[in-house]
Amino acid sequence: MSDRPRVPSSFILATGLVLSAVIIAFTWRGNHRLAQTLDVSGSARQDITADFAVLRFNLRGEGELAEAAYRDLRRQAPALEAFLRGHGFAPESVTVQPVTIEPIQEWTERGQMTGRTLRYNYRQRYELQSGDVRKVAALALDLAGLVEQGVRVEPEAPEFHFTRLAEVKGAVQAAAARDAMERARSIAEASGARLGAIRRARMGVLQITPKHSTMIADYGVNDLTSIDKEITATAHASFAIE
Repeated sequence: MSDRPRVPSSFILATGLVLSAVIIAFTWRGNHRLAQTLDVSGSARQDITADFAVLRFNLRGEGELAEAAYRDLRRQAPALEAFLRGHGFAPESVTVQPVTIEPIQEWTERGQMTGRTLRYNYRQRYELQSGDVRKVAALALDLAGLVEQGVRVEPEAPEFHFTRLAEVKGAVQAAAARDAMERARSIAEASGARLGAIRRARMGVLQITPKHSTMIADYGVNDLTSIDKEITATAHASFAIE
């Protein structure tokens, strides 16, 4: 028989239970710390100015006969072209579309067509493109005055585009991410914690709106109605806290 003292099995079991409890406690503590995150959002804005404008409008001629309507359209064209030149727009800045014809039919009081054509409308579509956005804006306001010269112009609202979005997109998104981090750091410090590593990050859609506008959309906004705009970026991030 061996003279070595025996260790009671109860002691071995108790020791194992203690060690297991310690391991579980440390594991839970580590997982609990890992599970503690702070979710924040940041934003940044930058003023931008449209640098390209598009103005579309129709020139309309009318007459009881198709030939008369076409002649009326052609009569007005020189006055319109002179008007555009007078506002500083060269012919090459204007694209002229083919003429379209619209017969205006007669209808009865019961909403039935009689088969008789009352008159014809001839339309020719113009599209003007220019980098001088403010000059285009002024032209859009003045076009309606051509009616005093017997020129029937049907203008659409001008479009004001910002073509250098790629140049500013990265900078404004980076500013939004920094804003999110600063907010997270301030919240963590105020609660007595320390900000840890970033867990997740997601950029929101860009919102290009008129200045001082409150419009926003989940799918983003790309305003074409104003010359002076704002671009807003948002960033959503989750940070570990310790």
